[in-house]
Amino acid sequence: MEREICQVTIGAKTYEYPGGTSYLVIAREMQEHYRYPIVLVTVDGRLCELHKRLKKSCRLEFITLEDDIGHKTYQRSLTLLLLKAMYHVAGHEQIDKIVVQYSMGSGYYCTVHGKVTLDQEFLDQVKAYMRELVDRKLPIMKKSVGTQEAREKFRSYGMEDKEKLFRYRRVSSVNLYELDGFEDYFYGFMTADTGYLQYFDLQLYDEGFVLVFPTRREPEKLPELVFSRKVFQVQKESEDWGSRLGVDTVGALNDKICEGGSHRMMLIAEALQEQKIAELAGEIAKRRGVKFVMIAGPSSSGKTTFCNRLSIQLAAHGLVPHPVSLDNYYLNRVDTPRDENGEYDFECLEALDLELLDRDLNTLLSGGQIELPYYNFKTGKREYKGQYMELGPEDILVMEGIHGLNDRLSSSIPKDSCYKVYISALTQLNVDEHNRIPTTDGRLLRRMVRDNRTRATSARETIAMWHKVRKGEEKYIFPYQDSADFVFNSALIYELSVLKQYAEPILFQIPEDAPEFQEAKRLLKFLDYFVGIPSEPVPQNSILREFIGGSCFDVK
Repeated sequence: MEREICQVTIGAKTYEYPGGTSYLVIAREMQEHYRYPIVLVTVDGRLCELHKRLKKSCRLEFITLEDDIGHKTYQRSLTLLLLKAMYHVAGHEQIDKIVVQYSMGSGYYCTVHGKVTLDQEFLDQVKAYMRELVDRKLPIMKKSVGTQEAREKFRSYGMEDKEKLFRYRRVSSVNLYELDGFEDYFYGFMTADTGYLQYFDLQLYDEGFVLVFPTRREPEKLPELVFSRKVFQVQKESEDWGSRLGVDTVGALNDKICEGGSHRMMLIAEALQEQKIAELAGEIAKRRGVKFVMIAGPSSSGKTTFCNRLSIQLAAHGLVPHPVSLDNYYLNRVDTPRDENGEYDFECLEALDLELLDRDLNTLLSGGQIELPYYNFKTGKREYKGQYMELGPEDILVMEGIHGLNDRLSSSIPKDSCYKVYISALTQLNVDEHNRIPTTDGRLLRRMVRDNRTRATSARETIAMWHKVRKGEEKYIFPYQDSADFVFNSALIYELSVLKQYAEPILFQIPEDAPEFQEAKRLLKFLDYFVGIPSEPVPQNSILREFIGGSCFDVK
């Protein structure tokens, strides 16, 4: 029987292909028009893997390693390749578990538990076998199995984390990936075969190792491993606390909730954060010469609430704190620098009136009086409301803003008068031992919920501008992490179970034909892993309240 001919539109051209043609075949024919390898395809806006086949006339768009989705697909597929190789080299019986812990520069920090001696010799053997699998271009096969069958499979493999995870899935089936006889579950799509995974390295670090992969900007080049050691130590500490609480994966979190232990878990998580803030306040109080605390962190880290809570703890140490936002030192909008697209660049350091800030800080340090500015975001102009300030012996200025760690902000004042704090929501949970939760996902959900509540911004709008936010963070915040005197993790181990009930309704509002729909679909699938918990027990001073509402602080 002759197959139906389908009209396939790619860019401005239309091609004819027989029905049943795989997207992989079409991608290979079109590859010469793309700079980097094609790894996925969208079919009339719907994301698909390349092994899928053409069913009808449609519009195709290709996803390459240069795209964010394509880059994540590479990372995910490389993780599967690593796991296959490690179990092969060590022997399945020698490994209790392999855990993909968290991002570390351009790589994943991983740990191996069992009878394996983790040294460079072992890693070199694993790397050599990974290279062999890449050269063989083995297919990565996808298959759907019943949820109960999947639970039984992973119970037999000793992967209890996945067995727990699937216990709470409402769907009747799950997708598993198979590579040369090795099966695993992954949250997201894969490359068609191992031949795409050309660039990687394995490097020993601390108690584990790092799986190094290319950056999105240079997907065919292996970068030098650069990361913040201070942030790493805080991530490790948070991970350790999650393990102590028995909550290191989503399945374990769901178990705790369903067993009635969510309230106690909330209290412990909040107590741990308060303890850290109290320790920080004590450290600052010991340094009697400190007159300025500079707080910086990426979007939706909870800087405002943290600033207020730190101020309270500083007051408990006998100091007189004055919380101030660096946003009040914005230039008038008409004087704001513009980016390469001619739009106002509010993220750059030069968007602040550095001359005025420098003058005010030095005046305060010398015992003089200043009038604090107030930036009116509606008019785009700086105003003054008669708020005067001077710093006595016990006074201390607590300033928060994205540029707080940049030395140019405080270059003219003595270093010992300034204490710098970096804050970020460093997610300590994994979906399971092989599927980490990106820190950016937690922050995106926080921002989505807050902006919808306080600024009437739709989830679609938040998703649309998120890439610009991330670009600014990578340029103006992350390079200065290691200049901080203290790193604070604002993530709460229970928060995604609370955010779920706020995020899902606004994500469902995004229409299927919108460019942001794929991301909304991904986030909804992600939230579906979590058992929800009510927000009522969340304390009024919690960082989470900055996003869901009900804070005792002015955090609008």
